[in-house]
Amino acid sequence: MSTLTELSIAELSSGMRRGDFSAIEVTHAHLENISAKNKELNAFLEVFDDAEEQARDADARIKEQGAAAPPLTGIPIAFKDNILIEGKVASAASRMLQTHVATYDATVIRKLRAAGMVFLGRTNMDEFAMGSSTEHSAFGPTRNPHDFTRVPGGSSGGSAAAVAAHLVPAALGSETCGSIRQPASLCGLVGLKPTYGAVSRYGLIAMGSSLDQIGPLGRTVADVETIFNAIRGHDPYDSTTLTDIGTTARHPLPKTIGVPRAFVTDASPEARESFEKSLAKLASAGYEISDIEFPSAPYGLAAYYIVMPAEVSTNLARFDGMRYGYHAEGSDLLDEYKKSRSGGFGPETRRRVMLGTYVLSSGYYDSYYRRATALRDVLAEDLGKAFGKVSYIATPTTPGPAFKLGSKNDPLSMYLEDIFAAPANLTGIPAITVPSASVQKEDVTLPIGIQFMSPKRTEDSLFAIGKDLMGEYTEPAS
Repeated sequence: MSTLTELSIAELSSGMRRGDFSAIEVTHAHLENISAKNKELNAFLEVFDDAEEQARDADARIKEQGAAAPPLTGIPIAFKDNILIEGKVASAASRMLQTHVATYDATVIRKLRAAGMVFLGRTNMDEFAMGSSTEHSAFGPTRNPHDFTRVPGGSSGGSAAAVAAHLVPAALGSETCGSIRQPASLCGLVGLKPTYGAVSRYGLIAMGSSLDQIGPLGRTVADVETIFNAIRGHDPYDSTTLTDIGTTARHPLPKTIGVPRAFVTDASPEARESFEKSLAKLASAGYEISDIEFPSAPYGLAAYYIVMPAEVSTNLARFDGMRYGYHAEGSDLLDEYKKSRSGGFGPETRRRVMLGTYVLSSGYYDSYYRRATALRDVLAEDLGKAFGKVSYIATPTTPGPAFKLGSKNDPLSMYLEDIFAAPANLTGIPAITVPSASVQKEDVTLPIGIQFMSPKRTEDSLFAIGKDLMGEYTEPAS
């Protein structure tokens, strides 16, 4: 049944309805792949022991409802370890929450459960989603399926590696600054960062509340589109979700792509070469490519690394070792707080909490945090001007292909991996990455992605350009 792991969601869905194979066979095929590959990849932190039971229920539902069964019924999926599933551990890849069992389902879980999907397990990530390589997990790094000596990206690296290695057809990740798009790019996948508020954050362990967004990773644009349509929508449990999710009207010039050339120079030569090849392919498909100004773009990353730690320090203040999570005995209450937080959090998490506390402190709030939040408005204004002329803004997704494990010990060099991702997260617009031309690095062929951004609530436009670039002409499962 190994060939079943090569099929798209649409192919699996139609095959199960025709009776070519069953949900239990599809699940077994993926579980066999996990058993064979996960020890080396470390993509899954846990494989759920009730996956086969879920698959049998899906088969019964398909048999009973036939074509009326939801299209995602019986399709396996995996989840980043910061999304709550009732009765399952949700650790955010941290020792602080290593034994924490969720008491309720996240809204996205509830929706996909109702759709009949088979939940295979939870995937590795950077601790509390803080990182760009999945090396900051308390449970060891995840490896890139294309080269085990390299990172898969982060913080949703476990989800990306699982999909790229055909351990699961699709997975959910979360973004605060490129944490879906960046690993999707380095693993050769499609990854969507939705409009802020298009998908509920209820049940997502928070990192940066004004930045976080759940989104799908898959091997085709149609698969990502199908998952997004299943999880999107208003949620009364999340006041930041949008009440009017409908797609906006297409731009008067629907096939115009703006390229901020001055910004793109921050990519490596091989990334720029791959980027230009993809633009040329789109130009031959009828797209108009034009250079645009995006003067505030280079400052987005600096603003992000002020806003994000400030929100991190607030969100992680609740993890004190008293009510739940890791606890260490101390000589007094203050000593217990110190030992619990220093022992429960890893070095990168501690670094960001300290930085966030600093920028929010008296005397520095105006100098740093207030100015960074003001820059978000400047970024949004610049993007608004650009989208008045073009439908899309294109950049490389990452500065280069996957880097070696352990090669970026300097935190600043790691932070620079997020440079092209920051504008979308800071302004709340949607962005998608799709595989671009592969690059050669040290005699290894590595994937790299191209990113497209568009105005808020125009995910359908992103799916359209992604399909044009990848040559997808089939309809998503719907």
